[in-house]
Amino acid sequence: MAFSLLVLVCLILFIFKGIPMVFKPGILKQIENSGELIVVTRNSPTTYYEGPEGPTGFEYELAEKFANFIGVKLKIITPDNLNEIFNMLDKNQAHFAAAGLTITEARKKRVRFGPGYQEIKEQLIYNNQDIKPENIEDLAFGNLEVVAGSSHVERLIELQKQYPDLVWNEHEDMESEQLLQLVEDKIIDYTIADSNELALNQRFLLELRSAFDISEPQQLGWAFPLTDDTSLYDKAMVFFWQIINNGELTQLIERHYGHVTKFDYVGNRIYLRHIATRLTKYQDMFLEAAEKYNIDWQLLAAIGYQESHWNPRAVSPTGVRGIMMLTLQTAGQLGIKNRLDPKSSIFGGAKYLSQIRNRLPEEIKEPDRTWFALAAYNVGFYHVEDARIIAEKLDKDPNKWIDIKSTLPLLSRKKWYKQTRFGYARGWEPVRYVENIRRYYDLLNWQQNKNDDINESETDIFSILPPVL
Repeated sequence: MAFSLLVLVCLILFIFKGIPMVFKPGILKQIENSGELIVVTRNSPTTYYEGPEGPTGFEYELAEKFANFIGVKLKIITPDNLNEIFNMLDKNQAHFAAAGLTITEARKKRVRFGPGYQEIKEQLIYNNQDIKPENIEDLAFGNLEVVAGSSHVERLIELQKQYPDLVWNEHEDMESEQLLQLVEDKIIDYTIADSNELALNQRFLLELRSAFDISEPQQLGWAFPLTDDTSLYDKAMVFFWQIINNGELTQLIERHYGHVTKFDYVGNRIYLRHIATRLTKYQDMFLEAAEKYNIDWQLLAAIGYQESHWNPRAVSPTGVRGIMMLTLQTAGQLGIKNRLDPKSSIFGGAKYLSQIRNRLPEEIKEPDRTWFALAAYNVGFYHVEDARIIAEKLDKDPNKWIDIKSTLPLLSRKKWYKQTRFGYARGWEPVRYVENIRRYYDLLNWQQNKNDDINESETDIFSILPPVL
């Protein structure tokens, strides 16, 4: 009876008041109907940026997986500052934020956080050429700059209760990466960064160091608007449950952070010097070979550096030679007569890598396919196949690099290599080999982008200079 009365009232309002009878669907249904998921994030190495092959970044790829999970396209928005991210959520201008946000009690009053998916620590960062601060009191001797609206500010406010002399400056118009650059350049003394941000940036900004942690381990999470409609949030909970249990989250973290666990200050410094002094002699050869064999030239150059430090006359005790360190047998198969000729070696290495990559099973997808090919370039194709067989025996995924990097080292143990067709191998070497190349690639890409920015700046300067008469 009550339901019938409600329907009657709605009909009367519709007829006489012109009010349409529309029942608004939930936010998840709206997204499915529109075909678009709007996500707000930050431009940074840990979240979202334009890579050599298009948009990338940990948060971007995670959000893209979720968009695919619900069957819609992903739209990314990057506001000018961190505070604007929360303002956009308040105004429902984005469906959620995937921006490397630390889950804090203060923020929980403003947004609804999804499950934590990555653990970080907040760290005090200084320049290695300066005196290392040992505690909070030491910060009085320098200037501390942080991102406005960040969890770092929340933590500093808590610390200030214990250390009343603690002061800092907040920046609305800067990201953490920019502040890290200012510490590197000794323009400011200190900043605070999450441990994952330091790990990625320390490869390029070589003088950065962590003095001490200013927080216990904390979790990062997606932030959703604090509304009564939880349909999208609930779907995200199902998504995270799935990718945590099927290993996809672990694989994604490995893809972005698995090669940056070791920081080699001396090695990186030498590498940057060699980019400036050696690479220029062979860069055109790498470009030409990369185009011919459909390989990223910077990846090819990174392989060359790992093999020989771009020394065309390099010779190892085992007899491999040249920039790409080809064996006599491999060179013969590739039709190379002189392994010490730089162009022949580079083209031979590119062709060999291409052949290996093409031999791999179709089930191995990128970027894992490239890591598998690199490992096979180092240790041999069939040893990698043995490692895949071991992975299957251990109920691991034989098509994922994160699992193969754990089974390759087993080829040096009698218990395991006796079960394989091709026997013993120094299986830890290809793992180290791949991770080194990934680091060299990232550093080379960063250096090239930096040079491009400098060239653009010079062009802008010259464009406003008066003509020479």
